[in-house]
Amino acid sequence: MAFDLDKVRQIAERVAGSSGLEVVEVEVSGTGPQRTLRVFIDRPGAAPATDRPDGVTHEDCANFSREFGTIVDVEEASSSGSYLLEVSSPGLDRKLTKAADFKRYRGQRVKLMTREPVNDNRHFEGKLESFENGKLVLDLSAARKNKKKMRPKEGDTSKIEIEFRNVEKANLVPEI
Repeated sequence: MAFDLDKVRQIAERVAGSSGLEVVEVEVSGTGPQRTLRVFIDRPGAAPATDRPDGVTHEDCANFSREFGTIVDVEEASSSGSYLLEVSSPGLDRKLTKAADFKRYRGQRVKLMTREPVNDNRHFEGKLESFENGKLVLDLSAARKNKKKMRPKEGDTSKIEIEFRNVEKANLVPEI
């Protein structure tokens, strides 16, 4: 038996919203008594800087965990007994999954993989310059300075446009 992920996400969204937080991701791993339910939460508008004074605190995670865990159990979103609940921030290298994520993190460095090749490549890293009308523009020039293997091919420009629906996975790249 497993979690009803739609129900779990709805509960998570409800609890997060009541605390001024947002749910970044909900995932389940393992089977049987070794199941782990992970919920990543953040504060809307939190700056993606390394000091993140306006991000999620330990207290936010503890409060969310207490309330969320109780509701999941009471509303029977899990059809089989025990599980381990982990609640945390998404971290500096957070996943970008929704269109709103790409709008929010414009100007930040991003690493992504596409479903279908773009200019004979599926892996890209660069500054997220813009996101409009379902398309994102990456400036690859900053990443190329640091990665010799990513030198542009003849005729390539330093910017690339990628359809949002073609993004398989994407993460922020912490700049230290």
